[in-house]
Amino acid sequence: MDPRTNPYAPGAGTQPPELTGRSELIEKADIAMERCRSGLSARGLVMVGLRGVGKTVLLSRLSQDAEAKGFAVLFVETPEKRSLPALLIPALRSTLLKLDRMTTAGLLVKKTLGVLGSFVEAMRFKYADVELSVQLDKQPGVADSGDLEHDLMELFVAVGQAVKEKNTALILFIDEIQYIKEDEFAALIMALHKCAQKQLPVLLIGAGLPQLVAQAGRAKSYAERLFEYPEIGPLSPEEAIKALQIPAERLQVYYEGKALSEIIRQTRAYPYFLQEWGKHCWDIAKKSPITFDDACFATDLAISELDASFFRVRFDRLTPAEKKYLRAMAELELQACRSGDIAHLLQREVQSVAPIRASLIGKGMIYSPSHGDTAFTVPLFGGYMKRVMPGGFAEGRSKGS
Repeated sequence: MDPRTNPYAPGAGTQPPELTGRSELIEKADIAMERCRSGLSARGLVMVGLRGVGKTVLLSRLSQDAEAKGFAVLFVETPEKRSLPALLIPALRSTLLKLDRMTTAGLLVKKTLGVLGSFVEAMRFKYADVELSVQLDKQPGVADSGDLEHDLMELFVAVGQAVKEKNTALILFIDEIQYIKEDEFAALIMALHKCAQKQLPVLLIGAGLPQLVAQAGRAKSYAERLFEYPEIGPLSPEEAIKALQIPAERLQVYYEGKALSEIIRQTRAYPYFLQEWGKHCWDIAKKSPITFDDACFATDLAISELDASFFRVRFDRLTPAEKKYLRAMAELELQACRSGDIAHLLQREVQSVAPIRASLIGKGMIYSPSHGDTAFTVPLFGGYMKRVMPGGFAEGRSKGS
């Protein structure tokens, strides 16, 4: 069929044509934001899940909804090796300038820009990546001590007072939270906790990999009471069928039942993969309905494309030792592997491969669903490891790698 009318949208954070299975979470976030703006108690939301479940898509959708409803929105994605202050400063400045242009009278926003200026000056000495090309006025004695926990708390309190004066709330959207360093995450949690204590309208809605729950607990023990941690998983078979069918039916294109079953089996109903398979099915099929054979041919093309992009970019960041560790996990063919079993396959002691495991967790490639267990954060990655390393993991073991 005509690829120019293909309705599917595979891509990092790209909004799918039909967002199914997430209405309950969208409603929960909307309630939290409205309660926050009204000065009522509200817990932040930190969504956790594997790659490809649509966490970034949800954050984008929620931030768009929040902005449309008049909330002050701050959206940042946390890359590796960037400090939290470097990410927050330009976004906060932009948010405060938007507030300053609102018609509601008030001087607190201008004062808060000065507090931000003090914070920037203090953080420049501590974090080499903190930059701001424009000069801001400063509020001496506020958020300028150089201690991140203290200064970020004072900055957030000032921001909370400013948005309260404007009769709105600041909704802080942060993606990939697991990459925030633990001491910086602790400072953020402490700042949000202080705002909650002072009943200031500041709320975090974030997303990250499953290890994020444990990270938050290590950073501040009260984090479990400050946030809810909804788990985002694959869609149900019914929701997955809707994600495939509804966009096609809008263009009078239909699927055979066997085709849908095959796609769901191959994708395990992960939203990103559903879009990838849907795209290829559309391009392959000569006419409606899309058949089982079309779905099988689409599987070959989809896997080839994922191998060349989605999986490959993650594989290329790994050291040889890390690749062998993941290849051993793939060999076990388990949803969660025991650390001892992985070490046994590598003919190593558990303690000797522990640094490799820790490095892979830090890179967001694996996580620990329970003590002593290890699982991929990227669905279907085990199959990729077998395809890219067909000879297994034994080669080079005698060299101690």
